[in-house]
Amino acid sequence: MNRTQASRCGWPYGRAAVAIRQVHPEQDLPALGDFFAGLSAHSRYLRFFGPVLPGAALLRTLAGCAGNVDALVAVRGGVIVGHAMAVDRTEPKDRRDTRVTDIGVVVDDAWQGRGVGAALMRAIVTGAQARGVSVLEMDVLDGNRQVLAMVTGHWPAARVEHTPDGLAIRVRLPQASVTATAPAPYLALG
Repeated sequence: MNRTQASRCGWPYGRAAVAIRQVHPEQDLPALGDFFAGLSAHSRYLRFFGPVLPGAALLRTLAGCAGNVDALVAVRGGVIVGHAMAVDRTEPKDRRDTRVTDIGVVVDDAWQGRGVGAALMRAIVTGAQARGVSVLEMDVLDGNRQVLAMVTGHWPAARVEHTPDGLAIRVRLPQASVTATAPAPYLALG
């Protein structure tokens, strides 16, 4: 299914199908701009640590134009309702290289609490594992209870450190059981 994954995201009024797919920069840049512009200042603050409205250069990064960036979108009816990205790097540690990725996820305000963020997180982590990433990092504002609950629920052994800006979270990922270049699709949220 070439990196497009169908998810059913639950919410109080039923279930809604959301497709999670790779960003296509040439086609998706205008829609990404609209997506980020449509977020509330609060959601942009939680994602960027400020009410940032991404300009052209940041949008190109968010679209995955750099070779070390994996960018995904959640789409419903042709409209982007969520975005996730992972920025990979190699970290020298104990004389062996450790593959690390720094991730960020944001969901449209109207779609928050429906499982879209969790589906994006699973897809971005699955992709990272397929690329051989062994450590996941993310910066989270101290008051972002929803993300903190999700992280501690999925990764109870995550290392959480206070920083001047918030919390730095570091998770050791298990190695992927398959050595495919793209993650296997999954179909539903649990």
